[in-house]
Amino acid sequence: MPSESPGERQPQRTRRGSLAAEVGIGDGGSHSSRRRVFDLSLRGCKIEFGDRPAVGERVWVKFDGLGAIESSVRWVAGDVAGVQFDHPLHQAVFDRLAGPGIQPPAPSASHGDSD
Repeated sequence: MPSESPGERQPQRTRRGSLAAEVGIGDGGSHSSRRRVFDLSLRGCKIEFGDRPAVGERVWVKFDGLGAIESSVRWVAGDVAGVQFDHPLHQAVFDRLAGPGIQPPAPSASHGDSD
């Protein structure tokens, strides 16, 4: 799968919020480590990786109190990668993870979704 450069990505139009939390990430669950996640949406998030993952690499994101979420790396820029969940989060799960302090983005005039 070819790597997408930041200029090639289309803007995301799903509801997003800023979130700083620790998550466990593993390759099929064989090993995992704690990482910072941010820009959480129903369909994915950005993650800081110590070791640069490959575009298309499979990862399992484990938020505290939830089961592992199968995902894939969509893009990489430095030590940050965009990860897309195989199945979108349920709105109630997103709201629980984001907590009461979330600041959702301003509504967009466009309702398309490029994930």
